[in-house]
Amino acid sequence: METTVLKNEMSCKACGALQTFKPGTLKLICQYCKAETDIAQAGHVEIIENNLEEFLAKHVEESEKIVVTTIQCEACGATSTVNPKIAADRCPFCATTFVLKNGSSSSVYKPQYVLPFGIDNKKALENFRGWLKSLWFAPNELKHYVDRADRLSGMYLPFWTFDAQTETSYSGERGTDHTRSENYTDSNGRSQSRSVTYTTWQDVSGNVSDTFDDILIEASNTLPKQKLRALEPWDLKNVVTYSDQYLSGFRSENYQVDLPAAYVEGKGRMKDAIVSTIHRDIGGDRQRIHSMSTDYHKPTFKYILLPVWISAFQYQKKIYQFIINARTGEVQGSRPYSVTKIVLAAIAGIVIAITLWAISN
Repeated sequence: METTVLKNEMSCKACGALQTFKPGTLKLICQYCKAETDIAQAGHVEIIENNLEEFLAKHVEESEKIVVTTIQCEACGATSTVNPKIAADRCPFCATTFVLKNGSSSSVYKPQYVLPFGIDNKKALENFRGWLKSLWFAPNELKHYVDRADRLSGMYLPFWTFDAQTETSYSGERGTDHTRSENYTDSNGRSQSRSVTYTTWQDVSGNVSDTFDDILIEASNTLPKQKLRALEPWDLKNVVTYSDQYLSGFRSENYQVDLPAAYVEGKGRMKDAIVSTIHRDIGGDRQRIHSMSTDYHKPTFKYILLPVWISAFQYQKKIYQFIINARTGEVQGSRPYSVTKIVLAAIAGIVIAITLWAISN
């Protein structure tokens, strides 16, 4: 097993100040003199998929690791990398301020690939503001919350991807709809006729094949999966070979879901697609599946990092998280409602209704 030290900071060769990754490029930029440096070996990448069965047989412990400095938030339990040179910070997942006295170094599995940040903080804030403006009855505190640029934290989140070819045998029924005329007596005692739809069923069985590429599974439980999946699609064909230079100036979260567990979940996402394939293969107007058995051939995987801008807003003792796809700008999140605005809107609606009634009478 090889272990390397993760360097979240890069020094400018011109002035010695901090260089950070510049979103939308393959360069580092100095935060003081603005000098830019090309990232070594950036460019076209030949993506290598790992044979899942061979990897598990050799044990994941043999994989290359890196050393990172992390801290666990006492409020929400999230663990993320931190700059070891600063004394205090704010948790990007729940907005709680913490002191970095409990930061620790640990060895974690090295990601194979990373999808670099495509949009910067300025563009992310612009999209965030646009999303907030679309929210009805949002509290004024939230509207003003985004006015400060430091409200967003750049974060790389861990993911597993899976590829596989599947063969599925199934049994079920094909339903065909028919219509017929039916006589009946209405409530007035008159004879009427109407069309009625009925279904006839036929036993069927068969075999279907599916090919899956880059089935994405979250390697963390910190953020809601529903919101993370709403950020899809990701342009995974543009991943680059992992380098700590892409992480300079940003945080990353360590994976919490191991490979075997992630593969089980990946099969779940594949199953949904397989069921759709079976429905198409059965045909007819309606389908029933009684049994299905799937073989997974040549499953492969990758361990990657994907970029998001993340923020957390505390309102009336509840935490609301916002996530922005740092490639497309897609915004997802939970939102609070202002009870005062809802009550005022309801009162205004009642006043308008009464006024219109008075005018009409």
